[in-house]
Amino acid sequence: MSQAATPLNYIQVHQLDRVGVLQLHRPEALNALNPDLMKELVTSLERFDTDEQIGCMVLTGGETVFAAGADIKQMAGASAIEMMAANDLAVWDRIRLLKKPVIAAINGYALGGGCEVAMMCDLIIAGESARFGQPEINIGVIPGAGGTQRLTRVAGKAKAMELILTGRPFKAQEALDMGLINKIVPDSQTIAEAMALAKIIAEKPAMAVQLAKKAILKAFETPLEDGLDYERHLFYLLFASADQKEGMRAFQEKRAAVWKNA
Repeated sequence: MSQAATPLNYIQVHQLDRVGVLQLHRPEALNALNPDLMKELVTSLERFDTDEQIGCMVLTGGETVFAAGADIKQMAGASAIEMMAANDLAVWDRIRLLKKPVIAAINGYALGGGCEVAMMCDLIIAGESARFGQPEINIGVIPGAGGTQRLTRVAGKAKAMELILTGRPFKAQEALDMGLINKIVPDSQTIAEAMALAKIIAEKPAMAVQLAKKAILKAFETPLEDGLDYERHLFYLLFASADQKEGMRAFQEKRAAVWKNA
């Protein structure tokens, strides 16, 4: 892999079997998401996304914190024109374009931008200490990296209004109840649980996994009829893959499939 060849200051990366692991690493600032960190994160995610040896990714902040938010010090004095010209949030959009699934493993704070990055991931495993929230209202702004849109799609209008207009943090159980996360585990097991889930996904046929992700995400962007047409198109397309032939042949022969990821 080429990951090790690129010097990284704010992200640590490694590979375990077919899982790419990324850890936010700016402990002195509770992993506050400055532009340099986000560029490293997005570039590292994209490298794993194009690596044929990787089937799934896990993103974590470590044992005690995910990300306490954006780096307020870096933007506090900026003008509207300066913010628009820098357009630092544009790099965040590239996470949405990743083909492979990304699982967030969250302990401690996932606030503001940290919550928004978590919601950009495809699945979320949370430790018991996890605290989510969009507190931007408390500093005179609103979420700017998708918080108003993604939280509303998950929690509904009323709950999103409450959480964003009050800025109050919410615990993992509330996140689970609203469907924001997949599972709550003890903090000591968060990363291991995310890795176990990632390994299961990474061993599935890669093309089917990637197209399933595309179809699911399409459901948030289109009316039902258009989404059904899109799903059907991807379903038929997979009949051009070697793994479809192998999977159905293995089923008929009552044996384990041997995926070629092609």
